[in-house]
Amino acid sequence: NTPSLSELRERRVEKAEAMRAAGVEPFAYGFERSDECGALQAEYADRLEPGELEEGRRAKVCGRIMAKRVFGKKLAFLSLRDASGEIQLYVEKARLGDEMKRLVEWTDAGDFVGAEGCMKRTDKGELSVVVDGWTMLTKAIAPLPDKHKGLADVAKRYRHRELDLIANPRVRRTFELRARITSAIRQKLDAQGFLEIETPVLHAEPGGAEAKPFLTKHNALDVDLALRIATELHLKRLVVGGFERVYEIGRIFRNEGVSTRHNPEFTSVELYQAYADYGDMMRLTETLVRELATDLLGSALVTYGDETLDLSPPWRRVSMRDLVRDATGLDFYDPANSLDDLKTALRGRLDDALLDKQPTPGDLLNTCFEELCEHDLRQPTFVTDYPVEVSPLAKPHRDLPGFVERFELFVVGRELANAFSELSDPIDQRDRFERQARKKAAGDEEACGVDEDFLKALEHGLPPTAGLGIGIDRLVMLLTDSPSIRDVIAFPLLKPTT
Repeated sequence: NTPSLSELRERRVEKAEAMRAAGVEPFAYGFERSDECGALQAEYADRLEPGELEEGRRAKVCGRIMAKRVFGKKLAFLSLRDASGEIQLYVEKARLGDEMKRLVEWTDAGDFVGAEGCMKRTDKGELSVVVDGWTMLTKAIAPLPDKHKGLADVAKRYRHRELDLIANPRVRRTFELRARITSAIRQKLDAQGFLEIETPVLHAEPGGAEAKPFLTKHNALDVDLALRIATELHLKRLVVGGFERVYEIGRIFRNEGVSTRHNPEFTSVELYQAYADYGDMMRLTETLVRELATDLLGSALVTYGDETLDLSPPWRRVSMRDLVRDATGLDFYDPANSLDDLKTALRGRLDDALLDKQPTPGDLLNTCFEELCEHDLRQPTFVTDYPVEVSPLAKPHRDLPGFVERFELFVVGRELANAFSELSDPIDQRDRFERQARKKAAGDEEACGVDEDFLKALEHGLPPTAGLGIGIDRLVMLLTDSPSIRDVIAFPLLKPTT
């Protein structure tokens, strides 16, 4: 019968106890290696014929045992993996003597070991370290996931990401690429003269976005606080203070639902550039994303699911108003169309309850875009010129009354970036904050309040400024062909198991 997990665990504990009884520590304090597995594979890529031994080259490696095959009392093979790759340990009694028995009896797949010896390519062509000395580094008490079935349960993969990383090499590559993407963003912004400055996570008045915050309290100060829903307002205060190019890559917290596109805590990069407008941000965005793809993936053509996306600039630019007019035949800013007329024309296209909640043509226009247009934007598209009602921090459009200079970037039907020419008029900003505060008082949990500290800063003068926010998690999804945001967050929030 196949032993249960508890039985396997008990056997491994017994092995650890046997090691201690023999004077061997099963949980070592360190190990000095001379070689990484991947480096050895590269060094010997075209060296050693099958069956050839090289006594003069010794290697000292360490890592996790991924598989173990024992052939009688005289020969065993162990697959060893470190962060760089895998190599085989060739274990024979002729080299190890009586120590081979202890190695075979004490080790299991999942253990961390160190080993040293000369190099050999086996008769079957497998590069190996011929072991003449070994050390137990960590005795794994729990077994690895089944090597044939892997870790197929999606919830278990997210909840125990450490096992997911061990069992699924693709997952490891995803997180390696995520780290490289984040690093490359920093390098490219730094090269353009941007400074990364950290801003507070705890806010007395959450702002910079429309989102329900997580609430907490500072006990010593007896102050109610919220986790930040954006980094925007503090970064713009830094521009007021004289920094002309600033950014922050940081965690954002929003008390919202969970989906393939949403996680309550996520990572964004927000940047602000003085003397620029939203047109400059479009050019920066398409250049940055294209360079990330070509530098890290080797091409501006990216595969996502069964679609091929071309990230080569220039990207399509189209106004929200034009997209909705094409989808509905309605011009929301034609004086002949009242709000009631527009709602009547849309009945049957949108849910009645959703229509009835829209207080202005601008709100209705934005809802029509989200419900009828957004999903069809597959190739990179800048959707421009949003209604002022849904953009409380953007500068009024210089040519279109009722609109602001704002764009959102959409790829494969979902938002990837948001940017605008920043509102610098403190009187207008106060008016918009107060409108948001009234919505909040009326029960809108996503509306922001009045941030007096930000308004005071704005009164000292914000130069013409453009701002951009990119969701790093969604960007990583795009560049790694990952269908869910949980696939690119190492430890996504999950409901606790009971």
